[in-house]
Amino acid sequence: MSTLEQLMARADERRVQANLHYAGAFSPAETFELLQMNPNARLVDVRTRAELDWVGRPLVGDGQYVHVEWTRYPGGVPNAEFINQLREWVAPEQPVIFMCRSAARSKLAAVAAAQAGFAQAFDLLEGFEGAKDAQGHRKTVDGWCQCGLPWIGA
Repeated sequence: MSTLEQLMARADERRVQANLHYAGAFSPAETFELLQMNPNARLVDVRTRAELDWVGRPLVGDGQYVHVEWTRYPGGVPNAEFINQLREWVAPEQPVIFMCRSAARSKLAAVAAAQAGFAQAFDLLEGFEGAKDAQGHRKTVDGWCQCGLPWIGA
């Protein structure tokens, strides 16, 4: 188990190495640790409502999980109200980790949040389902589910 300072230092190290335009990035396991250590931190799932219904979602502490779509389903239309909806659940000074299926939309959400004044906007590396395996299936290579972290299926 890491300390909060160690987790934040790793996230910042990733920010520097990858020249990220937000506070940094955590692995799924680091994210789970952070949420346990800091009840003020929020995990913001930016997947569509359909993805939550069909795939599932992580289980974290009470009030720590927030769902704000980055794009709308159907059609993948950008959510023009993303930042306003985020502000309903997360204060700009709170640590916020963005998560999506495989860590693409979450990076975009972290950039948008940082630009909107969220100083502690982070990305969850690998996402909820992770990359596809050789057969085209997810949840077997990496990601929240593959790491064995708590989640509830659809």
